[in-house]
This record gives sequence, structure tokens and C-alpha cells, in this order.
Amino acid sequence: MTDQSTPKAAAPASSPARPEAGQAGASGGTGVSRRRLLGTAGATGLVLGAAGAAVGYTSAPAGATPLTALGAGRAAFHVKHQPGITDPLQARGHLIAFDLAPGAGRKEAAALLRRWSDTAERLMAGEPAAHGDTDVARDAGPSSLTVTFGFGRTFFDRTGLQKQRPAALDPLPDFSSDRLDKARSNGDLWVQIGADDALVAFHALRAVQKDAGAAARVRWQMNGFNRSPGATEHPMTARNLMGQVDGTNNPKPHDADFDQRVFVPADSRPAWMANGSYAVVRRIRMLLDDWEKLPLTQQENVIGRRKSDGAPLSGGTETTAMDLEKTGKDGSYVVPVNAHARITRPDQNGGAAMLRRPFSYHDGFAADGTPDAGLLFICWQADPLRGFVPVQRKLDRGDALSQFIRHEASGLFAVPGGAGKGEYVGQRLLEG
Repeated sequence: MTDQSTPKAAAPASSPARPEAGQAGASGGTGVSRRRLLGTAGATGLVLGAAGAAVGYTSAPAGATPLTALGAGRAAFHVKHQPGITDPLQARGHLIAFDLAPGAGRKEAAALLRRWSDTAERLMAGEPAAHGDTDVARDAGPSSLTVTFGFGRTFFDRTGLQKQRPAALDPLPDFSSDRLDKARSNGDLWVQIGADDALVAFHALRAVQKDAGAAARVRWQMNGFNRSPGATEHPMTARNLMGQVDGTNNPKPHDADFDQRVFVPADSRPAWMANGSYAVVRRIRMLLDDWEKLPLTQQENVIGRRKSDGAPLSGGTETTAMDLEKTGKDGSYVVPVNAHARITRPDQNGGAAMLRRPFSYHDGFAADGTPDAGLLFICWQADPLRGFVPVQRKLDRGDALSQFIRHEASGLFAVPGGAGKGEYVGQRLLEG
């Protein structure tokens, strides 16, 4: 985990705002198709969006259709950068990795990516899959669904495309805090799914898995969640399962160097990665029983920020710049030298920065009651050797948070730029 923030929950100007969740839906129990739902509810969502942009998330007025408005949120598939990178965090997420089946190669991989891209475009538009749709999301709108595709290092060996493998896909170094399960790490292909409705997200997960057919087999799969849009009085940085405001200094799309930090340049080599990004995926278990025994003051010293509002211990609000030189009456730094927020600051890591877009997870309890819970950490950067790696190396050497977390799975994936009209994701690699 790092102190760089998750994307804000507010919807972009081109999408309807996400109103309060948990209220009655618009269909009133009648069978309304996804296509009709979008046609009748889209205008409502846009009206709510105009109001929400000014006042933040508020309770919907009597007679409004909050569930329909939330369901009408729609992300575009044919975009410069794949969806699911800069889109606002969704309430539900699924990560799934595949290995190509024995005997499957470049031809089979191309056909698979073509099927996946067609399914993703349809589902993100609120339409059923082309073949064998399960009807799980029949009554819902797209609910801000995004589907993102990436390639692991081994994909290039299995398809004979070793010369097209980017140097940035070199294996991540070993870290002393790693306790990695190889069976739940890496993979030839990786798919990230996010949506604001759990059934819509599962529908996409099932469709992707079915589309794999005989070409690829599931290697591992993980489920995550975030706070539902509209659950707070106004948009706020998300909290993690430690109860901490999780990150504040994420690169912002309006930053002058945002694209430079997050996306591969259009004139890069290999050319098929133009406008793409690299995703580092880590399953980080939080040792919540140990963490929750700490007094509040000690928890805040571990992080370097107040738990109540995410403000730095040096004072101010959440967005106030942290004063690393401020000392207390005893002469010690107010923000401890091993505080997580101090160590992860870009200016303490040669400017290294990454766009964090994680999900929390909970996979049940052990026999002794210990929760298997934590963070599905996902970060995006133009080059992991200049983004994730230097920050994680520094954390590995002395982060106060390290004794309360355990890195249990890891993956690195090359995520090409978005598919143009008439294209499928990865076409320039597989047919170039």
C-alpha cells in the first residue's frame, strides 16, 4: 500500500453522477430490459448528475429513481486508454488471470481477445453477450462496468512473440516481506472487471470465463469491493479495512505530468504498447487482529496521518502538504521517520509515482477466527521499474506498516492502449 490516493468517487462530467445506494429501484418489480432501462433512465441520470456535480452526493428526492440513475453510468470501450484505469472506483471488482491451454498459441489468443473485446463492448453498453448470455444482469443498466485486459510475461513465450515483449515486463525483484503463493500470481492473461452493481460485475466475470472456452484456463481469481457510490454525504477518499483514509496524493489527470507517469508514450517501443500502461497487482493481507489492538495514537504514527480525516500528523487537512521537518516538544519528528506516508511520498523516492486503483477483499475466517482480508492492490504506471519497484524497495527496508501486512500474491501485466473502432484489444500485437 502507498500514500498515493485512489481516484475520487465523483463521476466524470461525461457520466451521470452516482446517487445514494440502497434505495428502491426504478423498475418497481416489472421486467424492464437493460436496453429499455438505459433508454428511459439515461435522462434521469444526467439530470441527477448535473445537480450532484454542484452539491456532491445527496439523498435522492422523493419519487426519484436512484438505482436506475446509478445503473445508467456508462464507460466507453473504444477509448485512447483502456477503461478501468482512470475511471472512478467502482463498488465491486473481480480480477482473473488465465493461462493459455496446452497447444493454444498466437492464433487462438487472437480469437480469444476478439471474443473478449466484443463481449466487453456489449456488456459495458448494457447489452447482453452475443452468445449464451446468462441473464444475470438482465434488469440492470451497465452500472459503470469496465473490463480491462493485460498480458503477462509468459504470454509472449507461449505465442512465439518474445521479440515483442517489453523490457518493462522483466520479473519484479524479490522483496523480503513477500510470502507469495505462485499459484495465485502472474499468468499469461489478466482481466480486471469493475462495476457499481455486484450482479453486473459477476455477469461480466462469468461471460469472460465462458468466452475463454478451450483456449485458456483460469489460473486464479480474486474478488474485491469498495464503498458504494453515494454512501457518504459527499465524495471522499476511500478507507481501507484498517479504517484508514487510504491515500491522498495520487497523480491527478489534470497534472501536467500525469500521462508521462501513468501511460506509455505514443511513440514508444514496442509500438503495440502505445498509450498503454503497466499494472502491478498484489494481494496484501492485513493482519487486522494485530492492527486493531494498537491504540489510536500508535495506528496514526504507523501511517503518519490522522485516522479521523486523513490529515498529516504535521497538521492541516487531508490535502495539506506533509511537513516532514516538523518536530514535537521532545525534538522528535511529528511524522515518524518510518511512517508509511513519509516513506511513500514521491519526493522521497526520486519522483516515483503510480496511480493506485485498489479493491478491498475479504475471503472468510480461519478456524481461529483470523480474517483473511486486506487489499487487492493495483497500481498503474508507464514503467514499473520507475514506479512501483523503487517505492516498494524503500518500504521493504523500514516501513512501520510492514509488520501488519503480508504480500501473498503478485503479478505484472502489460496493458495495451484502448482498441479503436473495429479493433480488438491487443490486435496490434497479435496481428502486427
